[in-house]
Amino acid sequence: MSTEATTLRVIIAAFTDFLTVAIHTILYERAIYPPTSFLSARKYNLSVRQNRHPKVCEWINDAVSAVETELLKGVVGRVAIVIYTKDNHPVERFMLDVSRFPTVALADLDTPLERTAANGDRLPILPRIDMEEQFRATLSRLASCSSTLKPLPEGCVFNIAVELKQDGQPPLNHPQPWMPVQSAKGDAVGGQLQKKAVPVRSIAAGELLLECWIEEADGAS
Repeated sequence: MSTEATTLRVIIAAFTDFLTVAIHTILYERAIYPPTSFLSARKYNLSVRQNRHPKVCEWINDAVSAVETELLKGVVGRVAIVIYTKDNHPVERFMLDVSRFPTVALADLDTPLERTAANGDRLPILPRIDMEEQFRATLSRLASCSSTLKPLPEGCVFNIAVELKQDGQPPLNHPQPWMPVQSAKGDAVGGQLQKKAVPVRSIAAGELLLECWIEEADGAS
């Protein structure tokens, strides 16, 4: 286990790396693209799938980069991989709650995080749990999600959505084409969805704290 002090940039870089792999895993498991369009790869000492189409990879990388920009500002509450029918109705959301990530000023992104001890001493924050082990366990759960989810309709598509914290400002001037979503009953990520939740895993690796679950539309088939 590394004894290197943890900065917020390190935490977010680890998360976005995991997010990229998770997106490819979900696209494969939910058959958004044909199985033959995926290559076998290894990440976190785990066999994973990666879509090999350059345009798909480019779109995912650009979307994750845009999410990373907002995470560094400390304004993101949740990230979602949303699956829609060909008629644009959301049927599934793979949710990542990042609201407990540390928040620091932009000027302090590369400053080692510290914790105040009971006696007032300032202690460096070190990664106490192997992040890769946590990510590997979460990806293993995602890789078997189809066994517990209903089959999707043919022709489904996907998108990436973020829900801002209450005081977060929408990234309307970002070159990535973010679009505000108008929805009801608190379903701000990816549109309205009458749903049931399927837990995936809680991750706690040092100061990297997040919850992962799946929301499935009632009556999806």
